[in-house]
Amino acid sequence: MSVLVDRIVANILRLEVRLLACQARLQANTDPEALHDLRTTVRRLRSLLRPLRGLPGVVQLEMAASQVGTLTTPWRDLEVMAAYLQQHGHRQLAERRREQLSGVYAAIAESVQLEQLLLILDVFPRFLRAAQREDMLRGLRQRIEAVLDKQWLTLEKTLNDPGHDRHRVRLLIKRVRYAGEAYPELDHLPEQVVTRLKTAQKALGQWHDAWQWLLQAEQQPDLQPCVEQWRAALVSGEKQADKALIKLSAACFHS
Repeated sequence: MSVLVDRIVANILRLEVRLLACQARLQANTDPEALHDLRTTVRRLRSLLRPLRGLPGVVQLEMAASQVGTLTTPWRDLEVMAAYLQQHGHRQLAERRREQLSGVYAAIAESVQLEQLLLILDVFPRFLRAAQREDMLRGLRQRIEAVLDKQWLTLEKTLNDPGHDRHRVRLLIKRVRYAGEAYPELDHLPEQVVTRLKTAQKALGQWHDAWQWLLQAEQQPDLQPCVEQWRAALVSGEKQADKALIKLSAACFHS
């Protein structure tokens, strides 16, 4: 048990260091991947915490992480769109979106939400150690394994539903993938499965981008020149995502 707790604490500290680094990069405003890395780190933290629900401090830390996610989502979406528009020759459209991002990175770095997350994260290992001393972590390994198994069962059930929601599948794939990274000793994922998860997540992400941008084009007239291209990308993305999900299902649930 102590080895497992040591690993969890070490992982928490590693994620804290990464968040602090992301905060510094956002403040410097010289790194185009800083916001993306911040969100990925927060997502990994939430995957680590999910099996620990019920322990002291977990609810507060999960809420703080969720608030950072809510704060950053629209800005990351805007960032991705600006990059796409620039790459596909719509420089003026891209520049308008980048102008909206002016000052945003520093504001996120100095936000109450991120500061609160870092404060709670800093003391969380002490809560875990106190729970360990009070013998509150009995059966922790079994609890984590049960949560990981349930996540995989939920993904399998959703994939087997012919009318599954691709957006929900995308979130479930992220959940099992990052949980596997958080607890590699308990969720022994073969390399082929990891590859299939990444491929499916990427394909679903591309589909989701096209779907989301088409919705935004309904409210932003200057995006009309991109609509036909995004409609084609949506159809293509659906096909690619469905192929990736078939391969993922075969690798994970029918071997």
